[in-house]
Amino acid sequence: MSLSDEERGRLADVVRLQPTKNGELQDAWEMESGSEVHGYLENHLKEYYYRDDDSLIRATAEANDLVDVEPGVEPDAVARGAVPETIRVSELESRVVDVLAGPEERSQSVVSVLNALRDAFDADPEVDAVRRALRSLERKNVVEVVYRTVPTFRLAVARDEVTVEVEE
Repeated sequence: MSLSDEERGRLADVVRLQPTKNGELQDAWEMESGSEVHGYLENHLKEYYYRDDDSLIRATAEANDLVDVEPGVEPDAVARGAVPETIRVSELESRVVDVLAGPEERSQSVVSVLNALRDAFDADPEVDAVRRALRSLERKNVVEVVYRTVPTFRLAVARDEVTVEVEE
């Protein structure tokens, strides 16, 4: 199947952002709804993506070979639970990695991470944005969840074991 320039560009987004959700692609593609994203994927990129057991969108190996971008996370590594060497994340996710407790430290609640971000970066993100950032990093095997009274988070690996690149 031959891809148009638009399809190839959007496929590159899927590869770069994986594992991803309709909402992330909706933002990247400036679409009105997640349903519109789903329709586009099914009508234009059906052969090049799949949904994993958690319903996250991932690129096929063929899709990775077709576009000239680095995957957000190597699909096989995530499936094996391996820690990727490099992740491409939003600025907020990068900042979360900077302030989040390390693997040997006591895990932090979402509110604790929010307060650390406020202190370190003079920023005030929404609590839901921080929660989404933590969950996104969890899907990339960089953050682990520790269940106490509330879910808490900490890095799954030492900071120097993963390169964090901020998407532009």
